Amino acid sequence: MFHTDMQSLVTFVVLATTFSFSSTFASPTRTGTAKRSTCTVNSVSSASDLSACTSVVITAFEVPAGDTVTISAASGASIEMTGSVSFAYTSATGPLWTFDTDDVTFTGKGYSFKGNGDLYWDGEGTGGGVAKPHPFVKFKGYGSFTDFIIKDSPAQAISVGTTGTSSFTDILVDNLDGAELGHNTDGFDVSASDVTFSGNKVYNQDDCIAINSGSNIVFENNYCSGGHGISIGSIASDKTVSAVTISGNTVVESMYGMRIKVDSDATDASVSDITYSGNTISANDKYGLLISQSYSEDFGTPGTGSIISDINFTGSKTTVTTSGDYPRVGVDCGKCTGTWNWSELVASGGDSSDIVLAGGAKISGGSY
Repeated sequence: MFHTDMQSLVTFVVLATTFSFSSTFASPTRTGTAKRSTCTVNSVSSASDLSACTSVVITAFEVPAGDTVTISAASGASIEMTGSVSFAYTSATGPLWTFDTDDVTFTGKGYSFKGNGDLYWDGEGTGGGVAKPHPFVKFKGYGSFTDFIIKDSPAQAISVGTTGTSSFTDILVDNLDGAELGHNTDGFDVSASDVTFSGNKVYNQDDCIAINSGSNIVFENNYCSGGHGISIGSIASDKTVSAVTISGNTVVESMYGMRIKVDSDATDASVSDITYSGNTISANDKYGLLISQSYSEDFGTPGTGSIISDINFTGSKTTVTTSGDYPRVGVDCGKCTGTWNWSELVASGGDSSDIVLAGGAKISGGSY
């Protein structure tokens, strides 16, 4: 009797121990959701599933014709480049590369996204001629993005559609090679809020930055050359831009200096609370500063379905010069409101200013 009971007890203990051991070591494989530490992107296929990656390393490789890449890593991931990524001539519409990760920290370490724009440029941009993928690189999600190069984008270089607080710093958009045939090569096209752009350099043939919608946007200490200067807009129907600070920037050798451009047929649209401070602006063809509700014309019949208000030059002095035959300052308002403080604006060169302030706006101070 004792022997039988003891044998049963031993059997129970062995079984219990075996079950405990198996459960302990089997559990990680059952979950299947454990995050990997580092993942390497060295091809299109290797970027297809990064959702569990907390660290991503992008090495040098070429994206073949017809392919695009989206980087969707784990929230909070760090992403870095250790080589440049080039893109074969493609019929893909764009974006050719998308970052779509929340709370990401991305550093390019000075490496490039090479668009081979010279294979597309024909002087017609996205309005005709050879089909051009655009935008080249798209940013979704949110986080910090720094120290990379956009080289020879076929058309618009960077599209910003982030969904949380984000920063873009120490970025070079280099479309110098498109000086003759590049067109619509915007540096940053922005439809986002809570974004800061700082310390970037843009060499291109269109807007250095175009803020199309959003609020709480800072564009500071950037350098723009060869394009159409710093722009808010164009603003279409149902779009708003507010609480924008443009400070400490330099614009050289550009068709325009700075613009606010609202589509002439825009309705339920607005631009408000825009502050310029400490900028050095030089236009070599058209307006040094243009505020217009008659876009796509510079000066035409301004629309009245949108409102522009609270446009101020305060803080440090902003200097605007133009070497062309256009007015140094142009304001073409169909419906502008409020008193605008231009005390820290000094504009010179070109023709005398041309200002139409329909809608009740007044300008106080400044030299233009």
